Amino acid sequence: MTDRPLNPAELEAPYKLQEVLGYSLTEWAQDIAVVEADFDDILKNRQGLLHGGIHALLLDTAMGYAGCYTGVPGQQQNALTLSMTVNYVGQLQGTRLIATGRRIGGGRKTYFAEAVVVDETGATLATATGVFRYRSGPLTQGAS
Repeated sequence: MTDRPLNPAELEAPYKLQEVLGYSLTEWAQDIAVVEADFDDILKNRQGLLHGGIHALLLDTAMGYAGCYTGVPGQQQNALTLSMTVNYVGQLQGTRLIATGRRIGGGRKTYFAEAVVVDETGATLATATGVFRYRSGPLTQGAS
């Protein structure tokens, strides 16, 4: 592991869901990850507002990455979400969604995380807490 945060793309390529919905991992280091997306038509519900599932997706993704940083390009640690609580606290004011997840505790097999989604104006949209379980077995060299 390195102390210097690397460009997330140097560590792990985006997966299909990221490509389809247009969100990306923009910062990643030990115990923290930032996931961002532009508010686009594909993210709207039938009322034209940001779909609540997008909040949950970004929160879950940020918390998941926050607990799985290895700092080694190509070496992928994986985890599964055991539980997640989302609180919707505000409406989108801007056009950019920014989810920051932090690993706040845990041990060898499970970890605890929290996250918040804000927009570029600083408006808080949603918060979450979660419990995650590390996948067993050796670290992979990337998923296909």
